[in-house]
Amino acid sequence: MSVSAVAVDASVCAPLPVLGRDVTVPLVTGGEVTYAALDYAASAPALQRVWDDVAAYAPYYGSVHRGAGYLSQLSTDLFENSRTAVAEFLGCREGDQVVFTRSTTDSLNLLAAALPADCQVFVFETEHHASLLPWRDARVTYLNAPRTPDEAVQTLERALADRAPSPSSRLRSSRGGPTGPALVCVTGASNVTGELWPVRELAAAAHAHGARIVLDAAQLAPHHPVSIDELDVDWVAFSGHKLYAPFGSGVLAGRSDWLRAAEPYLAGGGASRKVARRTDGGVDVEWHDSAARHEAGSPNVIGVYSIAAACKALTEAGFDELVAREQYLIRKVREGLAEVPQVRILSLFGDDAPRVGVISFVVDGWNSSHFAAALSAEYGIGVRDGLFCAHPLVRTLLGSEPDEPGECGAPEAAPGEKSLNAIRVSFGAGTPDEHVERFVRAVKELVSDGARWSYRTEDGRCVPDTAAA
Repeated sequence: MSVSAVAVDASVCAPLPVLGRDVTVPLVTGGEVTYAALDYAASAPALQRVWDDVAAYAPYYGSVHRGAGYLSQLSTDLFENSRTAVAEFLGCREGDQVVFTRSTTDSLNLLAAALPADCQVFVFETEHHASLLPWRDARVTYLNAPRTPDEAVQTLERALADRAPSPSSRLRSSRGGPTGPALVCVTGASNVTGELWPVRELAAAAHAHGARIVLDAAQLAPHHPVSIDELDVDWVAFSGHKLYAPFGSGVLAGRSDWLRAAEPYLAGGGASRKVARRTDGGVDVEWHDSAARHEAGSPNVIGVYSIAAACKALTEAGFDELVAREQYLIRKVREGLAEVPQVRILSLFGDDAPRVGVISFVVDGWNSSHFAAALSAEYGIGVRDGLFCAHPLVRTLLGSEPDEPGECGAPEAAPGEKSLNAIRVSFGAGTPDEHVERFVRAVKELVSDGARWSYRTEDGRCVPDTAAA
């Protein structure tokens, strides 16, 4: 996948209005400053347009499906129309299903639960844990980190060509594979390096060897158009909270056959078409064949509507303009960091690789938690430090050993010691120039002058030492 070349003057494109753009935060050195939210890769701020759409609907909120009242019928229409809007946003094919979930993680766990017996899964070690870990009941082949997009395709092709026959010889892939069902899981854009992966080429390789492919688009969909049809992937998963939509909803969209054949992800109301008692005291259940099969319980209609609203807002804003502006911001950040010799930007594919607004780096002589704490406390800048729920990838890029302490509760190195983790700055459609300019200036000042405040370690993290006040 490549970044589209568009004739847009990115420097004059305005950021999209987002919630929190005027929020001020206190600095330990005194005074307040407008908060610079540069942690979009974790959760992007909600678009003002999305919030306004949800607020307009909120008075009409009602139960979804089967309700006879006006508000219930209105909410049901809104819910199903949102499904249509998401399908259009993703370029779904005829027969594809859009299943609403809680997040990308939930979507991929749903698909993992729907895998046919004896399915073999291929996943690169570079994946986010949401893509790396759900396949516990399958035969999993973990692929080494590639150093170029071509190497990624070649690595996958070799692994698929060498895959072992299915223990159940009668099982065959619907794509014609001779060794049983197989699934490839790959990210569209890395949550660590921001680099775009060769999705079309990986999909072609998968299908050529009788495998299917699911795209983790959590970091791709907020930055680039994603079309299931054009990319020729079998499924796409993404999260609303990274797509400028709050409320904890996600999507799994794509082929329906494995989903229809699987037991419901959750058993309960809404997933069942008919339930009847048997004479022996048990129950017989007939499950839905539609997306409702995996949407048991009262659905998060507000969360679903917020995703649909975000899809419409991004489409109407125009991805050409959004991409051009983001590339402009990426250049500002990378060129600014390049002026600091102590900064090393992490990359798999090299400096020229196309990427989204996600940049991870380390600073010589700084503990990453200490550096991130100083950015927040002294400059009002929110970034992230750690291993970013992609431990194997970050450790590969840092050259650290798996048993070294990292995030998730493990003790951090003390301020001033060699960092075992990294710092990540991420931005998108709502980021103003001033935020990235302040970030670059702050990095330069911290490296040249040091922190202006004292910090201590608390629960494994560096925090301002209030005793120094």
